[in-house]
Amino acid sequence: MTFVPTLAATLFATLAVTAAPAQAQTPTDPSTRPAPAVSAAPEPTSDGEVRKVDKAQGKLTLKHGPIKNLDMPPMTMVFKVSDPQLLEGLNPGDKIRFAADNLNGAMTVTAVQVLK
Repeated sequence: MTFVPTLAATLFATLAVTAAPAQAQTPTDPSTRPAPAVSAAPEPTSDGEVRKVDKAQGKLTLKHGPIKNLDMPPMTMVFKVSDPQLLEGLNPGDKIRFAADNLNGAMTVTAVQVLK
């Protein structure tokens, strides 16, 4: 007679071998501690000047420098905004640093910081 393990028995055996000890100890030597998780890269930023704020349409007209992540040269253009709150407090003439991306085929500002 040939022994064929059941799925439950195979799973139990696999879990028993790979389970971590219940009381894992944190090493005290910093060289043996695991490295901290790497956070996501910061959003690319570009500098620009606000030309027009259109809260009704959720759009922002910017005269901007190069946008590297979009391979875009300096120009003046209209962007959508990912969140209408980004438009709060912005006025024509404000110098800004911003992040933009191509979201669903629309050039969209995703972050704004007014420069002083």
